[in-house]
Amino acid sequence: MPTIDRIDSFADELTAIRRDLHAHPEIGFEEVRTSGIVADKLTSWGIEVHRGLGGTGVVGVLKGKGTSGKKIGLRADMDALPMEENTNLKWRSTIPGRFHGCGHDGHTTMLLGSARYLAETRNFDGTVHFIFQPAEEGLGGARAMIKDGLFQKFPCDEVYGLHNAPDLNHGEIAILPGPAMAAADFFDIRIQGYGAHGAMPERSKDAVVIAMSLGQALQSIVSRNVDPLQAAVLSITQIHSGSAYNVIPGDAWMCGTVRCFSDEIRALIRKRMREIAAGFAAAYDAEISVEIRDGFSVLVNQEEQSRVVEEVARTVVDPAKVITRSTPKMGSEDFADMMQAVPGAYFWVGHDGSVPVHNPGYVLDDKILPIGASMFARIIEKRLPVGAHA
Repeated sequence: MPTIDRIDSFADELTAIRRDLHAHPEIGFEEVRTSGIVADKLTSWGIEVHRGLGGTGVVGVLKGKGTSGKKIGLRADMDALPMEENTNLKWRSTIPGRFHGCGHDGHTTMLLGSARYLAETRNFDGTVHFIFQPAEEGLGGARAMIKDGLFQKFPCDEVYGLHNAPDLNHGEIAILPGPAMAAADFFDIRIQGYGAHGAMPERSKDAVVIAMSLGQALQSIVSRNVDPLQAAVLSITQIHSGSAYNVIPGDAWMCGTVRCFSDEIRALIRKRMREIAAGFAAAYDAEISVEIRDGFSVLVNQEEQSRVVEEVARTVVDPAKVITRSTPKMGSEDFADMMQAVPGAYFWVGHDGSVPVHNPGYVLDDKILPIGASMFARIIEKRLPVGAHA
């Protein structure tokens, strides 16, 4: 099954845009250059542009043929990750400590490709809102746009988003109705003990020992408090303490993330983390504070919009490559917050390469750019058909 011929005809231009964005990555709420390029492209294609939602967010508004009042949102994220790139690409990152290691440069380019095609053809009856979102990587860009009145200023009857997927094969598209991605909390635990000489541990309240013991105990929450039939993850991703070989530090800091699909499990894990930390504070005669932040909601694909994605996918790729019962992902995605306000669906586009996202060697496959752009465009043409309101 084909991608859209017109989009294929400017695929090289999409690749050039994507590689330029890749070479100049910007992290959350700093996407000044990226959002400027997006706004300029949309304007050049005759699309009405609004800037500044959620900081650096951009919304393009395009009206089609006819008189339908229906409005659909298409969303792409724009931010990079604060990490180094370890590839030998000619278009690799030119900014130290910044890397499009999750493929958001590709998502942005796909949405631009669909915007260009739809602006040229306007073969739809209604309005499309092209939503270019900042700060998806844990900084709350979706919530920032919503707080700034995204859906009041640009009402949508439904919204769609996508993500590249190196764990799928090229040409595969996956859509999972129902809960598809986990909710996420982020936590910081600060331990205040009492420092001493490394040779005199009896005079200390050793923050390192407390951190190691507390970290082990926290792992028991999922294994001993959460129903084994419920998916949950608690990962400690950072531990900071100490400055010398012969100094027992009095302070330590731990942080990490919790993922699950249930608000009840989420509340249970938060409660147990605080209770265990309080118990360790008493046991070690130290002070332990626990800060837990709500990072992402559970991403739930609505049945109707999931069927739309499935049907459209069968016209863009080989129907045998459309996967409708993929495994839910423990990763999180703040598009979930948009879908709590507006019904929608979020799907994955497979590509060549097996290096996972968030790995310094990750490489996006540019051959999927026309696939993603065609998916977005055909969703609009299917949901806003010309003549349906005659």
